[in-house]
Amino acid sequence: MLSPGELDALFQGFESSAFRLETLDRYTVPGEAEAFRRFLSGEEPPEEWKNAPWPRIVRANVAAGKVMQRVHVVRSPLSEYLRFEIGWGYHRNTAAGEDIRILDLSESNVSGLPDHDFWLFDGRVVVRMHYGPEGEFIGAERLPDDWAEDYVRYRDLALKNAVPCLEYWQRVSE
Repeated sequence: MLSPGELDALFQGFESSAFRLETLDRYTVPGEAEAFRRFLSGEEPPEEWKNAPWPRIVRANVAAGKVMQRVHVVRSPLSEYLRFEIGWGYHRNTAAGEDIRILDLSESNVSGLPDHDFWLFDGRVVVRMHYGPEGEFIGAERLPDDWAEDYVRYRDLALKNAVPCLEYWQRVSE
């Protein structure tokens, strides 16, 4: 497993692109509980949510000419957590410059994608993300370099079949 410092170094050191495939209906993220509660109550996001570290990372990388992309594979109807993640988190991250798309398997018959989350850095470094049964992050594992070609295909398949996050959200939140 990668240490937190090694994983952070990948986000600071990639040269041109970082891609994330997400597959879970819920992620248990420390620090999101209050924002999620407020979302469910119809309140506004807390200040710390608006100024979270991830959008700063995205903005810095995009300003340096790097591409940050994400596809979340979902099935309608969306869980409350996915509505929160797309409605609050992805809107914030998209505004920071991340290209986020949604692949709804209830609308598109796409096969051939892995059943796990991963990051692909510069089309050559693959990091598989491991989560527990409640979506809690367990750790990240760097996969062998010769697996990168398969993960580039997964990335391309996901991007080809996904729709922009804000377009998807507009359609499902009506």
